[in-house]
Amino acid sequence: MADTEHFVRPDVAGFLAYLQQSRDSGVPGLHQIPLGDARRIYDGMQDLADLPAAPLAVIRDLACPAGEAGRTIALRLYDARAERAPGPVLVFFHGGGFVLGGLDSHHNVCTTIAATLDLPLVAVDYRLAPEHPFPAAPDDAEAAARWIAGSPDALGLDVTGLVPIGDSAGGNLVIVTTQALMQRPAAVPVIAQVPIYPLADDNAAHPSLSQFGERFLLDADAMEWFSNAYRATPGDPRAFPLHGTHDHTPPTVLVTASLDPIRDSGRVYGAALAKAGVDLLMLERRGTVHGFIQVRKAVPSAAGDLDAVLAATRYVLDSLT
Repeated sequence: MADTEHFVRPDVAGFLAYLQQSRDSGVPGLHQIPLGDARRIYDGMQDLADLPAAPLAVIRDLACPAGEAGRTIALRLYDARAERAPGPVLVFFHGGGFVLGGLDSHHNVCTTIAATLDLPLVAVDYRLAPEHPFPAAPDDAEAAARWIAGSPDALGLDVTGLVPIGDSAGGNLVIVTTQALMQRPAAVPVIAQVPIYPLADDNAAHPSLSQFGERFLLDADAMEWFSNAYRATPGDPRAFPLHGTHDHTPPTVLVTASLDPIRDSGRVYGAALAKAGVDLLMLERRGTVHGFIQVRKAVPSAAGDLDAVLAATRYVLDSLT
């Protein structure tokens, strides 16, 4: 019987071999260099590893007010249409371990998501650790979602519902934000959520952590670096949403990767949703690694993975009408 858990696609294997060769030659990991350099490299990786940005009618930087006097959260609006009727808006939270990333790190993939789903997308530039540890990121994510839900004039859209979507740390913020808006509703409801390879719990005993903690892109040393910077409170549902309430969660497209050290965190979250009776469409992309939505040029099969995620999202959204 084939070992499906450890199957590696040929293009993924080639990409991982290249990364390992770089490490073996002495190239340091992002967690081993100054933070400012790590952030610049992470933002620039999309030009090397990801497909170019899709052309859109609207790409516009915005800002929304935050909880503290005078502070704002930077946002970026993407839309394939210059004019749009009332409808739902995608709210995108980027990955990067709560330490890396921003509006530029996921720019190309945001254009693809907005173009493919033909929906406006607002990317959120939440505060990063270690300068701003937990709960700064979920505070910003929730504040931005509430602002978008209120259809402010600055946004220029008549919003009827929210669809949080994001990868990795951003996938965590998708779930955390959805739970916050279930407990205290915003001006419009969350109609669906799309967490992509999210961190959902703080269980250090998941088998995937030991199986894929080395040589599979996201490694144990980087995860420890992220964790030490973010300083999340163990057991807090705003950090680890598996500990939150799952009843009445909106329809969910949950995505995992079979070679991801945090794969099992996503799996147990999916099991909790299924047990709660949530409408769940779960995709585990076999033979690929954490971070696949950002490496569609380096790993050509990753483009098909993102297409599958967006097709599933379109199916769920269409089923709501």
